[in-house]
Amino acid sequence: MTYLIDRRLQGKNKSAVNRERFLRRYKSQIKDAVGRAIKGRSITDIENGEKVSIPVKDVSEPSFGHAHGGVWEVVNPGNQEYQKGDQINRPKGGGGSGRGRAGNSDQTTEDDFIFELSREEFMNYFFEDLELPHMVKTQLTATTEFKQQRAGYTVSGTPSNIHVLRSLRGALGRRLAVGGPNRKRVIEAERELEDLLLAGAPLDDPRVVELKKLIHHLHTRLLAIPFIDPFDLRYSNRIKVPKPMTQAVMFCIMDVSGSMDEQRKDTAKRFFILLYLFLKRVYDKIEVVFIRHHTAASEVDENEFFHSRESGGTVVSSALHLLNKIVDERYGGGSWNAYVAQASDGDNWDNDSVLCRQLLVNTIMPKVQYYTYVEITDGPPQNLWEQYAQVPEYHQHFAMQKIVTPADIYPVFRELFKKQPK
Repeated sequence: MTYLIDRRLQGKNKSAVNRERFLRRYKSQIKDAVGRAIKGRSITDIENGEKVSIPVKDVSEPSFGHAHGGVWEVVNPGNQEYQKGDQINRPKGGGGSGRGRAGNSDQTTEDDFIFELSREEFMNYFFEDLELPHMVKTQLTATTEFKQQRAGYTVSGTPSNIHVLRSLRGALGRRLAVGGPNRKRVIEAERELEDLLLAGAPLDDPRVVELKKLIHHLHTRLLAIPFIDPFDLRYSNRIKVPKPMTQAVMFCIMDVSGSMDEQRKDTAKRFFILLYLFLKRVYDKIEVVFIRHHTAASEVDENEFFHSRESGGTVVSSALHLLNKIVDERYGGGSWNAYVAQASDGDNWDNDSVLCRQLLVNTIMPKVQYYTYVEITDGPPQNLWEQYAQVPEYHQHFAMQKIVTPADIYPVFRELFKKQPK
């Protein structure tokens, strides 16, 4: 008989299978905790993990026990308090969760079970409560774009890439290097010949004849050096480098008029969270600008953006004017990639909706990378939707969708940011 003993060390994830089983078992409690965390978190902190508390009554382990049916006869040795037929009261409990009363009682309680979700687990549960979570995760993967960039010179290439100045400079250096010794000898020979002639030496003097032959020979060797050689040719070298998409600004525009209730604002917040996560995976630096509007628009912080109770009528053009002003003053010059996400219920003054379309077509769309508009309503399209529907005729990087329930957020997001055919 052969015995196999496994002495391999267990890794740090040795309980991964048990953890997955645990997460599946308490899925409903964890999803409730994640939902509460999403509502109370900042947008920029949504990717972090979360501590989850599960009541102790929900984590009790199953165990085998004797059935209580039928007739039971129990013999308790040494029992002097109870007799057959007596009813025994249920022991008093402390209730758990640290809610027992202080005192000298020897009763013990148990606190709630607390554990921490990792970042990936938290994001999985965040994506799971809506439709098509796996498709969304696929779309969140960043794609790298490249551009051609000069990278010095190379000795081989196509004739169209010949760098003339660099090639001539190399040829000149080669001629100076190759002909340097001979040129020095020519100068010395000519100087010696001149001295002999000044001293009265005849032309048929053997030394004069020898110097003339040497000078002629050296000049012939210098003239034999080619003006340019294939070795001198230099070609411009170009390589592919990642496109420097290093910074982006996301504008969140939300209607806070009286017709936007808390449920619609919460739906808009979840859409903005998803957009932020998408951009964060593409750009190294992201800034978020919050603009809220009713009859007037203002730039606010995140807390006021989502929780302010101010409301009124609806003039959407006020937000677009403010958007255009901020882009020109702080994010112009082409160094920023500007994205705009606008959420509204679509209710607006009729004349103002026409003005909004004109602002988008003529002023805003040429300055932004992408513009998305989501209309959160369960009714028919409003007048703002009808005017915005004409914008894609002029600009292809404008997209709009309708959200009826929170379950529509992920499908709408995927439709807005799907890869376009080239």
